[in-house]
Amino acid sequence: MDKTALKEEVMAAVDTMAPELREISLFLHKNPELGGHEYQAARLLTTAAKRYGFTVQTNISGYTTSFIARKGSHGPKVAFLAEYDALPELGHACGHNLIAAMSWGAAAAFATVAGNRAVSYLIGCPAEETSGAKVAMAADGVFDGLTAVLIVHPADGNYLGGTSYASHPLQVTFHGQPAHVASKTNKGVNALDALVMFYQGIKMLRQTFTRETILAGIITKGGTAPNIVPDNAQAKFTVRALSSRYLEDTVVPAVRRLAEGVALATGTTVETVHYEPLFKELINNPRLMELFKNNMARLGETVTVLEPEDADGSTDVGNVSHAAPTLHPDIGIGCNLIAHTPEFAIATGSDYAQERLLVGAKAMAMTAIDLLD
Repeated sequence: MDKTALKEEVMAAVDTMAPELREISLFLHKNPELGGHEYQAARLLTTAAKRYGFTVQTNISGYTTSFIARKGSHGPKVAFLAEYDALPELGHACGHNLIAAMSWGAAAAFATVAGNRAVSYLIGCPAEETSGAKVAMAADGVFDGLTAVLIVHPADGNYLGGTSYASHPLQVTFHGQPAHVASKTNKGVNALDALVMFYQGIKMLRQTFTRETILAGIITKGGTAPNIVPDNAQAKFTVRALSSRYLEDTVVPAVRRLAEGVALATGTTVETVHYEPLFKELINNPRLMELFKNNMARLGETVTVLEPEDADGSTDVGNVSHAAPTLHPDIGIGCNLIAHTPEFAIATGSDYAQERLLVGAKAMAMTAIDLLD
């Protein structure tokens, strides 16, 4: 099998699709939809997949805007992940419009060239910014048995490797007893005092962990009026570590013990609940990293390889990587860009970004070619 020739074919296939991929990316950019409500995006992508002969299954793992598109019958099973949810007010400030177009281009090009020598999947994954559909999909076995899972994220440069933080956010609510602040007979029990004590304790707790840990929060409810002792006070905390096992076995239990200790000391009661699911840390597959790096070089692209524990943010792709060999590199769409900002949102709709998505699609498709038997 001449994989060099096949790579030329998938690159040509992506180039042929360039107008379509640009149209998909810019449509999503101009019509941003929040997680779980990406109806236009899902319809656009599934319609394209059906047009190319993919069979499409929708409503995966309880998400109406999720889907699995498949083409091929034998050989390695390679999945390309499409994300397409936007951010409130900012729109596509994380570049999911580009991710969707890149993954579709790679899936279609690979399917066209590989034929029945492989199975090409485009898996539509809603709500990456919020509940993370991939968490439920991974738990349901959607990614089990896949040879490889690929997704490329836009960034300020070409990066490969690294990881992401495991994340399991907590909502902490203290309950006390209300009273008028001037009452001489009933002083109540101040839930806000308990929450403030807990908030201060978090700063000290953070210093006790032996591994890199992130604890940060905001008070979301502190009372109703200054002359009423608050009987309910609430905060939300992001709780992150480089290992999901360390996070679940060490960090989260310590945070809960602190909350319970504060409640005991202040005469309040406390509830701690996870308001988002567990996003596991990302495991980039070494073999896929090497293949992708070589294919980027073939495209004339240099790549910065990150250290294994170099983490920046959290993603539900981490859960996928615990179920199947996964690769999640970055591709540059401009300099000095920071995701989740208005500037990044503008960049993801630029002409340059639409050119760069073709590079990402080609690199993924060529990496998939390397996996053919």
